[in-house]
Amino acid sequence: MNIEVLKSKIHRVSVTEADLDYIGSVTIDEDLMDAANLIENEKVDIFNYNNGERFTTYVIKGARGSGVICLNGPASLKVKVGHQVIIVSYAMMDFEKAKSYNPTVIFPDTKTNKLK
Repeated sequence: MNIEVLKSKIHRVSVTEADLDYIGSVTIDEDLMDAANLIENEKVDIFNYNNGERFTTYVIKGARGSGVICLNGPASLKVKVGHQVIIVSYAMMDFEKAKSYNPTVIFPDTKTNKLK
């Protein structure tokens, strides 16, 4: 049996931009992507810590070292610049393997979105 488990989590980063006129997705600083074990086009869920909104989108690379967290397209209507969000992705794996699997969880500085 396979189950879906937490694979990656960026815990509480600040939204730096919201761009309604972009076609969709979340732009994430490539340093944060690497640290959280996320890849471009990966499906992610986003939880808005300020208003409780929860939605699904996909990742695109942002400039390395920029600290960018930009919600694009319709998702931009669910956040405001300065809101803090949690970004998570999941993986399917065998039930027994899942029991010992350790997800990648990072805690960037919430003011700069840089790794501590």
